[in-house]
Amino acid sequence: MKKIFITGVCLLASTLGVVSLSARDGVSVLHPDDFKCYIDRFNADDDELYRQYVSNDSAWGFLKANIPFFQCPDKDVETAYYYRWWTFRKHIKQTPTGFIISEFLPDVRWAGKYNSISCPAGHHFYEGRWLKDNRFLNKYADFWFTEGEPRRYSFWAANSLLEYYKVTSDPVVLSLLDSLVDNYEKWTPLEERRGHIVGLHDDGLYSMHCTFDGMEFSVGGSGKRPTINSYMYGDAVAIAEIARLKGNQKIREKYNKKADVLKKLVETRLWDGEASFFKTRSDTNDSLVDVRELQGYTPWYVNLPSDNAGFAKAWSFLLSNDGFRAPYGMTTTEQSHPGFQLPAKKPCTWNGRVWPFSTAVTLTAMANLLNNYHQDIVSDRDYFSEFLKYSRSQKLVTEDGKVVSWIDESQNPYTGEWMTRNAIKRRAAEGKAEFNERGKHYNHSTYCDLVISGLVGIRPQIGNSVVINPLVPDNTWDWFCLDNVYYKGHVLTVVYDRYGEKYNLGKGFMVFVDRQLKSHTKKMKKVSLDL
Repeated sequence: MKKIFITGVCLLASTLGVVSLSARDGVSVLHPDDFKCYIDRFNADDDELYRQYVSNDSAWGFLKANIPFFQCPDKDVETAYYYRWWTFRKHIKQTPTGFIISEFLPDVRWAGKYNSISCPAGHHFYEGRWLKDNRFLNKYADFWFTEGEPRRYSFWAANSLLEYYKVTSDPVVLSLLDSLVDNYEKWTPLEERRGHIVGLHDDGLYSMHCTFDGMEFSVGGSGKRPTINSYMYGDAVAIAEIARLKGNQKIREKYNKKADVLKKLVETRLWDGEASFFKTRSDTNDSLVDVRELQGYTPWYVNLPSDNAGFAKAWSFLLSNDGFRAPYGMTTTEQSHPGFQLPAKKPCTWNGRVWPFSTAVTLTAMANLLNNYHQDIVSDRDYFSEFLKYSRSQKLVTEDGKVVSWIDESQNPYTGEWMTRNAIKRRAAEGKAEFNERGKHYNHSTYCDLVISGLVGIRPQIGNSVVINPLVPDNTWDWFCLDNVYYKGHVLTVVYDRYGEKYNLGKGFMVFVDRQLKSHTKKMKKVSLDL
């Protein structure tokens, strides 16, 4: 098929005409080779400074064999989707004992063994769960409880592993129950980190230093943060579910109780009713801080807040220009607060900039809100709007004026400038830089999972079923297709074709399981299927 490049964007002949093959005949709707041009372009634009298990020249073969394929009318979204799979495989690292997934491509001094960092590991499991080959995440999961340091940073280990299990049904997750329990219990002792106490306090809440929460220089500072407490709640729920799957009633009951207690504490001790927001309780005076921060949406990432209890009011600040809404994404601090700043000299600050790490958490939380809660604050159009900002932000203008796909550490919310990168480049000009392109193709967030589980709406379930609930608003895209999705030993295909002229499969919304049509509705709607 002819490949066309226009202003750096790969267009395919199939996007200009009609895909002739029918899934009803047992054949894929999308042709993987039609999307190779994206990988060719990323390779051509890349100076491969750091090479790991799958090099650029092997990237297409690896991705063709492992990823779901996606097509939509928005070229920014389609490009970002393939770009983020292309970057993810860069971070698969082979070690003497197996595989890990890295955050940075160059070795950094604050990492653990093999350049591992637990801070984004939960994102790695959410994203990588859609790969066909389970070897990489299986070894990565084992690594954290044999050689790694899972508590060096905040890490929602059990939660992310259960989400991985929902897609793969891989028994390695069940085999880690004792390790997950041991890891959870080891968060209990209080310890000092850089002058702040972290761990489980007498009141039942966990505190964390903002740096080891992955959010340096937060305006709200260190203390009993919504992040760590949400992660611990999510892990307790996940451990209870894994114990149920293994038939261990004692652990199930124990961790369900832990989850119930922590849920009530977060809802009462971290909720500021006057500000209508979840906030940090400072470890200096045990009072709630006076600032709303994007991390206040983390409770919905693990479905912690009670439904119909008024907590959804917090989401109004995501839609406000005085709150978190900005042209290039969500600011990490509300813009109306005096502490909101965009200092250019410090590489890493969480007092205003857009960080893809938090954007991914918040978009996942918003998808959970739209799927699992009753509220009228945000809609699928709000999700779509913020998702498109995230998609369009993943670009860099090079020194010679070329626009290339890019993901890095932090951005200016008003200009899209990659601020951490530019701060490091300024240090390099002064002879102070430690790294060459430290944050290049940074693996600190999700994107493909947001397309699959959020936008297209494949909601993984425990057991032999699946729910599909797209968040693509009506009258936006006339067509899209997600094909070759490996799920519990089956292959899923989700197609929307408003006029029936794109894929020749009929009009409307269709779901195929193992290439056989299982659901066909006129409009996009929530579909629950037994496999």
